[in-house]
Amino acid sequence: MDNDLIEVQPARVPFATVLASVVGLWLCYFLLVTVRSELLDLGFEQEMLWRRAIASLAGAAITLGLWLLLRLFDARPLWAKISAALVLCVPVAVMLAEANQMAFASIEERVQGRKAAQEGLIVRRDGSGDLLVDVPIATPASTGASRSVTIDRQSAWESLEEVALQRYFIALAWCALYLALLAGEKARVAERREGAFRRAAKAAELRSLRYQVNPHFLFNTLNSLSALVLTGKTAAAERMIQTISTFYRRSLADDPTSDVPLCEEFDLQRLYLDIETARFPDRLKAEYDLPDSLTGALVPGLILQPLVENSVKHAVAPASRKVTITLSAREEYGRLVVTVADDGKGSARGRAGPRDGLGIGLGNVRDRLAARFGDEATVVSGPTSTGYATEIRLPLAGEARHAA
Repeated sequence: MDNDLIEVQPARVPFATVLASVVGLWLCYFLLVTVRSELLDLGFEQEMLWRRAIASLAGAAITLGLWLLLRLFDARPLWAKISAALVLCVPVAVMLAEANQMAFASIEERVQGRKAAQEGLIVRRDGSGDLLVDVPIATPASTGASRSVTIDRQSAWESLEEVALQRYFIALAWCALYLALLAGEKARVAERREGAFRRAAKAAELRSLRYQVNPHFLFNTLNSLSALVLTGKTAAAERMIQTISTFYRRSLADDPTSDVPLCEEFDLQRLYLDIETARFPDRLKAEYDLPDSLTGALVPGLILQPLVENSVKHAVAPASRKVTITLSAREEYGRLVVTVADDGKGSARGRAGPRDGLGIGLGNVRDRLAARFGDEATVVSGPTSTGYATEIRLPLAGEARHAA
């Protein structure tokens, strides 16, 4: 379970997601500006197209550089991330504007000249760099005369500043998108971490409940072994020690939180009842009814142990005759039904109410099933016409084979 825990570390937006957002932003810019150019009929379509593509690629590269700086603030508070975005977007906007100016500088005047020519005007720049248009003077005394009108007195820096202001808000919009993606990634990491902690807590609960079974079983078996030694039944005591060793070797080898095939659970209970048979050779008989189709059905390990111990303690121990303990399994409506029953008639009435050991054992079984299956598993226990029975119903899972 330790491997399932998520190490606490800052959430990161995957590079593929960042790249997709950057490419999407500048592809959208490229398409919108291209449509605008077609609507305005600026001309020079092919040349404008490749220049616009270069400007967009440069914009994408600069935005990735912005991401490399902005990601340094991923673990900082939100106000720090927003402040960093506002500050970092300033030089980024200047670089974006400069890249755009470099891409279109040599064609800008040609585009303006074309538009002026369509209106019958002449556009030129004077020595100071101002953009002038020659406007004809419509008077009777002047034929072909014109005067120059300044239509653009912006310096190169002023023009760069205007474009940079536009690019600043584009960069800021991408930063907002990145912070939103980062918040989403943090939410997913927190959700995964919560799920891992929830699974770890459930595993710890299952381990605790499972480990409750072992001391109780060991106490009973040691009492049985002590009784054999005190009565001089050394051969039976040796067989019991070997069986106890086999039981613990097999039961402790499994992960206490894992499920086991029903056939293995039956085999473990067979070992336990063999141990108890050495203690009650004339009073205990065990029977097993496990269909071949259900041998691979999965159940929590040692889930039947408290129930079998209850039958030994409350039916076999006080009896003066042979008592049969039956372990059986069947399938009903797609669910697994496992029953532990005994025909200890003399103790049936007494066991109808709570008694020491019985409530603890049944409580352990109920708690383990609730932790493992929730409301999908039930336990019903009580007297029957021939003795006492406990029935477990749980989801049928594993390699259970349905009969044809």
